Amino acid sequence: MHLAARTLLALAALAVAPVAAAASPSTSIGINVLLRTEPTAALLADLGAHGKVRDVVAELRAVTLQARAGELAAIAALPYVLSATPDAARNGGPVDTVAAADFSGGISTWDQDAIDATDFGAGRVAAYDGSGVYVAVLDTGLLDSWRQYFPQERIATQYALALGGGGGENGNVSTPTNKWEHDQNSHGTHVTSTILGYSLRGTPVNGTAPLATVIPVKVLNQNGSGWSSVVARGITYVANLKKGPLADSPVVINMSLGGPSLDAMEKAAIDYAIEAGVLIVASAGNEGTAGMGYPGAYAPVISVAASGWVGEWSRLASGAVNGGWWNNRDVADPTSSDDFYIADFSSRALAGQDLDVAAPGSWVVGPYQTNSGQTSYFFLGGTSMASPHVAGIVALMAQRSPGLTQAQAEGYLVSAALPLPAGCRMVNDPRGVAGQVCWGDDATGAGLITVGRALAAMP
Repeated sequence: MHLAARTLLALAALAVAPVAAAASPSTSIGINVLLRTEPTAALLADLGAHGKVRDVVAELRAVTLQARAGELAAIAALPYVLSATPDAARNGGPVDTVAAADFSGGISTWDQDAIDATDFGAGRVAAYDGSGVYVAVLDTGLLDSWRQYFPQERIATQYALALGGGGGENGNVSTPTNKWEHDQNSHGTHVTSTILGYSLRGTPVNGTAPLATVIPVKVLNQNGSGWSSVVARGITYVANLKKGPLADSPVVINMSLGGPSLDAMEKAAIDYAIEAGVLIVASAGNEGTAGMGYPGAYAPVISVAASGWVGEWSRLASGAVNGGWWNNRDVADPTSSDDFYIADFSSRALAGQDLDVAAPGSWVVGPYQTNSGQTSYFFLGGTSMASPHVAGIVALMAQRSPGLTQAQAEGYLVSAALPLPAGCRMVNDPRGVAGQVCWGDDATGAGLITVGRALAAMP
């Protein structure tokens, strides 16, 4: 099969340090405030003396302010304020429809083979398909052309949402109508394709949980960046769905995004969602030895490093690079750690950071458009690509056990992972030229996770 795309290494989703860190006292910034009590009108009026109240998240006892950087210390010192921190940076028209309800019968790709969702020549081998499970993808939303990639039945348009604003002069969080399906970035579409599978010009490609239902929640802008206050709003929105109309359904969140510090408002939203019964998976980050990104590094979150396969960019008998290696080669069974490596960009865990497992995140093919309205497909690399593999696995676990809790899911994954000790591998680049890739024990968490190992760990 010919793949009309070029290679693209997308180290997606990690931001630079928060803008406020270097801001002068007079610079207007976004400030996230956690309160010790309910956000009453009198309290909000008092906060208004220090800046402009932009958003109130009552469920979290949280308020976002637009204020001068010099006001931060005074706001933090208020007796009713638990925490006040700068809003932290975060990165990570429909046409023809897809004539299929799911891609569970689609072709196998190396990454789905690597996690044992599929097997080359045998098709789907996983016993579960994600039926009845909702996966909220907090990302850039979906491309206008998403119906050309995904079955309409698999996207929960009734719950889809776009959130905008956050940070600095745009501190208010808005909900622009239908912007979730007018993304220009492609990141969220590629992430969704790993979970559901996708149509490759009419050829179905399998996904980790092809019968799950995806809820697109746009929390990143068209440049693939955003703010922790908006991410917190998105997490809270999904938690309230779980507490309301989706109370009887398992709900998973995938966040292929992050930044260098954990924001207190974002942390409160994660705690709120986990308490509501939501299962949360996030990328580890793409900063290599500089350490993990947040929220992935926050201990209760299931965090995912990016692994690759030694069979990448193999050569044919003629000596030419096998351009179809991603879907015409078999990943050996049983899974062996000798066949995998940790990508050099994948964030290593520093002291106090929690890295759980690794999954495919190198040279993963999926929908990615460089020209609006023109379907195209790219290889992407990043922990952004690894995270949805694990979110899909968690969806399969939740299908088997609808009452699965976050702590249980993380425990099963960590106990079941195939250890990937520190080491080196010779790996081909797109030219078929081999080079050495090395990593330490801080790069893998508990090791590689597969569908079979995760399900076998469950009682």
